Amino acid sequence: MSDSTATTISDVDQNSMSQTALAFRRLRRHRLAMTGGLILIVLYTTALFADFLSPYAYDDQNSRKSYHPPTSFHLIDADGNWHLWPFVYDTTVKIDPVMFSRSFIEDTSRSYPVTIFAKSTPYDLLGLIPMERRLFGLPSETLGMDAPPRIFLFGSDLLGRDIFTRILHGARISLSIGLVGVMITFAIGMVIGGIAGYFGGKLDNVLMRVSEVFMMIPGLYLMLALRAAFPLSMSSVQIYLMIIVILSFISWAGFARVIRGIVLSLRAQDFVQGAQALGAGTGRIIIRHILPNTFSFAIISATLSIPGYILMESALSVLGLGIREPQASWGNMLNAAMNASVMQQAPWILIPGVFIFVAIMAFNFLGDGLRDALDPKGQY
Repeated sequence: MSDSTATTISDVDQNSMSQTALAFRRLRRHRLAMTGGLILIVLYTTALFADFLSPYAYDDQNSRKSYHPPTSFHLIDADGNWHLWPFVYDTTVKIDPVMFSRSFIEDTSRSYPVTIFAKSTPYDLLGLIPMERRLFGLPSETLGMDAPPRIFLFGSDLLGRDIFTRILHGARISLSIGLVGVMITFAIGMVIGGIAGYFGGKLDNVLMRVSEVFMMIPGLYLMLALRAAFPLSMSSVQIYLMIIVILSFISWAGFARVIRGIVLSLRAQDFVQGAQALGAGTGRIIIRHILPNTFSFAIISATLSIPGYILMESALSVLGLGIREPQASWGNMLNAAMNASVMQQAPWILIPGVFIFVAIMAFNFLGDGLRDALDPKGQY
């Protein structure tokens, strides 16, 4: 088969494919986007099943293990004997009276094998299914000990809580707050932008002036002012919902202006004028014909906007105005890193920042891939 014939067949196949299929094919060939999407699938899946994947409850404390370093796993015991399954040793704290430092020393007199589907304190998987087994842990006899040994994959914090466990639970807030916030913001922005662009005139002028007022207000300061106005007695769930409302409240204006520009160009298209000539109602034209043609931009913009929500929630929590203890979020877990001496003593408390960075980069990679895939002139 000649090259010209192969090219012709390829063009015919491409023309016969729908725009959605073409976009998906371009997206699959975008390696960074697929990598970002895979990372996000892993993050959201682990957040969803955090109770099962984590060895402890997010608020489970052990004051004797404060700022415990990541646990060391062994296959060779103190006598030089090999084991087929990894095990850990319990640790005791040692204080240096000269340097005023503390360290943890392994007690090699007894080993504890890592157990798969270990028995633990009862919990409800997904809030519905009662369970008392977790993916991994230590033998069930350690549950009755006064000072049980612990597995700290990422170390522990000031209160001896497992950072790995709190990262998994914190992902539920840090990752979901962006999704929910974007859905609210884009619903408001698409409605206001669509109405302003379609009707034009005085209504368009009023709505755009209102959006400009919101755009002129510094987002961070408005966010801090609104958060400070809430009573201190609010629960973590109420704070979570209020943060979403605040982030949505200050983020819709820019998106609405872009949608308004797109709708202005769409309302002059033949298919819109044809619908008007056939007697279609204004609401039907906006919902069925105009707004669907803005979805490609909305999807791309939403994917690229979620990292901003994650960063804003983290900033609020680091400043002590976001999610409060004992509830975990990646932002309030970084609050301890504001103390230089603590960060020097326990550098693993910066691990939540690594997860924030990875999640933001994954969303950016996916957003870039979606932008290229949904471009009708794309050649992937």
